[in-house]
Amino acid sequence: MNGIEIFAPIDSSHQLWPEATAPAKIITKSALEFVATLQRTHGKTRKELLEARNVRQQAIDKGTASLGLLDSTAHIRNDASWKGASLAPGLEDRRVEITGPPERKMIVNALNADVSTYMSDFEDSLAPTWSNVTWGQAHLYDAIRGQIGFSDAKTGKQYDILSRPHRKPVTLIVRPRGWHMEEKHVLVDGEPVSASLFDFGLYFYHNAKQLISNGAGPYFYVPKMESHLEARLWNNVFVQAQDLLHIPQGTIRATALLETLPGAFEMEEIIYELRDHSSGLNCGRWDYIFSTIKTLKNDSSHILPDRADVTMSVPFMSAYVKKLVEVCHRRGVHAMGGMAAQIPIKNDIQANEAAMARVKADKLREVKAGHDGTWVAHPALASIANDIFNQYMPQPNQISFNPFTLDNYQPPTPSDLTNTHIDGGRITEAGIRKNIYIALCYMEAWLRGQGCVPIDYLMEDAATAEVSRAQLYQWVIHKCTTQDTNKPITPELTTSILAEELASLEKTASQQNKFAQAARHLLPEVSGHQFNNFLTTLLYDDITTLSPVPVDPAQLEE
Repeated sequence: MNGIEIFAPIDSSHQLWPEATAPAKIITKSALEFVATLQRTHGKTRKELLEARNVRQQAIDKGTASLGLLDSTAHIRNDASWKGASLAPGLEDRRVEITGPPERKMIVNALNADVSTYMSDFEDSLAPTWSNVTWGQAHLYDAIRGQIGFSDAKTGKQYDILSRPHRKPVTLIVRPRGWHMEEKHVLVDGEPVSASLFDFGLYFYHNAKQLISNGAGPYFYVPKMESHLEARLWNNVFVQAQDLLHIPQGTIRATALLETLPGAFEMEEIIYELRDHSSGLNCGRWDYIFSTIKTLKNDSSHILPDRADVTMSVPFMSAYVKKLVEVCHRRGVHAMGGMAAQIPIKNDIQANEAAMARVKADKLREVKAGHDGTWVAHPALASIANDIFNQYMPQPNQISFNPFTLDNYQPPTPSDLTNTHIDGGRITEAGIRKNIYIALCYMEAWLRGQGCVPIDYLMEDAATAEVSRAQLYQWVIHKCTTQDTNKPITPELTTSILAEELASLEKTASQQNKFAQAARHLLPEVSGHQFNNFLTTLLYDDITTLSPVPVDPAQLEE
């Protein structure tokens, strides 16, 4: 295994996989060689594209570049003849998709839920410790082979996949980490392997043929792309991977999470680049709000108010949805809706009813906007989403609905996508405090290896924490003023509130908590002294447990 090194954590007895044997069937010689081949072929292009992101962002920050449709790809937008891929087996009906990390209990509950598909997430809802990543792969390996049942050691409760005699099986979709992330436990030719290629490669290598045998296929969500060239890179990976395993081209299907503002100007081109493998686009709403703040952070005319005021009906979000549905349906692929992050409130009937009413209203908006399906974070929300979509979309999807053909339809303009004016939106001291609280709580949990966290009856993941810290940075650097207390938002104010929230949280936390560690990382962000591209890359080294010497690849199974 020349050129491949594994710096996985080992215990004092130098046992290769100290926790159990499951990762041994995932981190095999042949699987790592497959990942290394992908890395050697595509690693250089990935790095070039990430640098292109930085160059464009620096120009936008300086005011020397702006966002808009690309002249170089006008021929793609103007050519009405091309379409995305036909609907793949198991992906015809996607009206309700549940999402969550590849934890064993989550997988069982998701596959038993009243949903069409389960998006198993190695990205925003997983803290990528070596254990989480490798065990996540092992759990999916077992699930695909019908071996996922287990007994909870703490409760004694048995978890098994239930029979679904009158419903199709839940279709599995996997989201690998984004292009910006690395898997530092594995080096190829002296460099960390792309986390995207690591997650995709292991899953595809071990499971593609079994998934096909099961009657579905290797299906993916690809995240956080900022240009059609990044989609082209994914497509090239798919082509090579299928060739290496002698699987017919077009077997892979990928839904692109449209969750960046730059990407919104290249929706059509992204579908085009993936077209033989495309399953459409998804409205990744929280990441999209974060990306909008991040991209326009230096422009004082694009300051967003409190997170609660940034709803799907505000101009830039409404234009984003409208454009995504129209583009997807014109190209014959799914236009997927976004996340209902609410979770049931068991001890407060009134609060729970109000929360579920918000879910219902959001799903009604989505189906009427033309979406072909939606996301939920908790199985209890599936019935609400199903009821709405069954009523207004009795057929498997509504791809045939193209708003572009309607009388008086006005397609969103490029300026609509950056119209961040929000009538009645306010920046408040309460909003500052809530953002700091959410960011602190999420970051602390992430540092403990937990990437999906219930906070105030909402399932928060990396995207929602990103919105919170990005807003704080933007408010400080533009010297905004709170509208409830009339205070200037200074580094001193955000620092003092951070200290107060930290002290409050530490009072009731366990001694093993990592709130102080989280606060150290958060302080430069909320005081306007630095802005990292992603929280996950900011925190990643803190959960990376490298062994001092590489694991000998000769010890790996074939």
